[in-house]
Amino acid sequence: MDVMKPIASTDIPTGEDWIYEVKYDGFRCVLDWKADGTIRLTSKNQKDLSMNFPEIISYCQENQSLVNDVLPLRLDGELVVLNNAYQGNFSWIQKRGRLKNKESIDKAGLERPATFLAFDLLLLEDSNLEKLSLEKRKNMLKELFTKNSLSERIRYIEAFNNSEKLWKIIFDYKGEGIIAKRKKSVYSPGKRHQDWYKVKNWRTFQGFLSEYDSENEYFTMNVFHNDSMIEVGKCKHGLDSEAFQTVKQLFLTNGEKENKIYRLPPAICASTHSLDIYRGELREPEFHSLLPNLSPEECTLEKFELDMAMLPSSFEVSNTEKLYWPDHDLTKGELLVYMREISPYMLPFLENRALTLIRCPDGVNEESFFQKHLPSYAPPFIKGFGDGDDRLIICDSLDSLTWFANHGAVEYHVPFQRVGSRNPIEIVFDLDPPDRSKFAWAIHAALLIKRLLDDLGLTSFIKTSGNKGLQVHIPIPEGSMSYDDTAVFTQAIAWTVEKQSPDYFTTERMKNKRNDRLYIDYVQHGKDKTIIAPYSPRKTAEGTVSMPMFWDEVNEDLRPEQFTIKNGIDRVHAIGCPFADYFEVGKKQDLDRVMELIK
Repeated sequence: MDVMKPIASTDIPTGEDWIYEVKYDGFRCVLDWKADGTIRLTSKNQKDLSMNFPEIISYCQENQSLVNDVLPLRLDGELVVLNNAYQGNFSWIQKRGRLKNKESIDKAGLERPATFLAFDLLLLEDSNLEKLSLEKRKNMLKELFTKNSLSERIRYIEAFNNSEKLWKIIFDYKGEGIIAKRKKSVYSPGKRHQDWYKVKNWRTFQGFLSEYDSENEYFTMNVFHNDSMIEVGKCKHGLDSEAFQTVKQLFLTNGEKENKIYRLPPAICASTHSLDIYRGELREPEFHSLLPNLSPEECTLEKFELDMAMLPSSFEVSNTEKLYWPDHDLTKGELLVYMREISPYMLPFLENRALTLIRCPDGVNEESFFQKHLPSYAPPFIKGFGDGDDRLIICDSLDSLTWFANHGAVEYHVPFQRVGSRNPIEIVFDLDPPDRSKFAWAIHAALLIKRLLDDLGLTSFIKTSGNKGLQVHIPIPEGSMSYDDTAVFTQAIAWTVEKQSPDYFTTERMKNKRNDRLYIDYVQHGKDKTIIAPYSPRKTAEGTVSMPMFWDEVNEDLRPEQFTIKNGIDRVHAIGCPFADYFEVGKKQDLDRVMELIK
């Protein structure tokens, strides 16, 4: 069938007649689900995608009993490999679409499973709903998902009534854009309508033009890195006819010709829109404007990376070129880019907790200091808890997180409880070897602890400390255990591990009595004591981060220095967030056997 397609727009229509949805990077797709168990995924170009996404098909088959009474049904939606709730992974979905070999398809489906995000209901119990209003179809779709508990591989796309609220979410999560839909609209195939509009979340950067290709009419965009020219992409669209012809003639008249390429020295600067970078190429680039008053020397790689990161405009960024990790030439600008990009994955672990910072305003090799109270000069968008000079810091937004990074905050430490609570929401074991050469001991201790936790029916998570050790996390239901309870439990686990290998492990708090053994720190888990937050950078020479991992990564090949602010984002996008379901697991964690052990 021919699907209804949104029309590109630069403006978001507003008013009572409209609702708004997240626009995802994925494959537009229709899911047909028949009573005989036949499930088919069809792209907007009428391509059968069923073989490429077997995890969707098998999920439907496994849950057919939930929807038997409403079959056959047809859902319109988007096939997405999710980075987070509001951002799809363009690279992964493109890879999935190209795969032909069944073994490769099955492997990819296990590594990064896709999700079908349903935003419209076109057929229900064999009744065609296309002539009903969108508002009615959305209500029926929501009821279908609520009633039948479909939520894993098939999910419902929420509709928002407030476009500004959704756009803020899109910006914070670096989503692809927003779809505006008229509530009263019927389903009209193609674009022969004025009812659906898409507005993209463009990144905007400045560069200079260096080449013109007379065969395809693309201009090459460059920036400077030190004294070298770095190509960042090619673009031809966006300029009006007169401006395009003017720039073209400058290259044809004055450029140095080589085959069909005309080259000019850096002179012509332009502002350009792009969705992102994919395989080294700008995605959907469009010229925004020519910049005759901008010097090419102002178009730098550092500024390009900051622009593509889309930092908040609520404060002014400063001194981005300052070296924060001089041993590895990592700058404050690179810290800002990392904190901005990692924010969707890191912020849930800071939310409603009292934050302690380590600030290094002149870099990690210079003077640093702890900060746990909200500074008087903090902007209004940063929240605090308490009164007067003793207000604790609450960091629960992208603006707050990047503001602290802009003020030299390198490390982010959090307690084990929410503000105002006396009970923990997690239990953590800190495994601290004497130095990095003994990191293998931390791996051994972590696997021993996991085995004990598995025997107790507990789901645990693992991350590097970002320095020289590992940390084992156990999320628990809020209010389920007191710190007195957890103290008994952590001591029992720590002593058990210590007894298994007393030559390697110790629970001795005094460093001079540890005799070069790995310290199993269970005493650190206490009220108002803190642990480094997941994904936080560390004050190390390499710019390492406290990196969440999957348990199968905890092996002899693991090293603490392999995860840094330079590769942390690529890793999360490549494999997903190992802590993605941390809080959901915590709500359901069964502590019966633990409480029996304590008693």
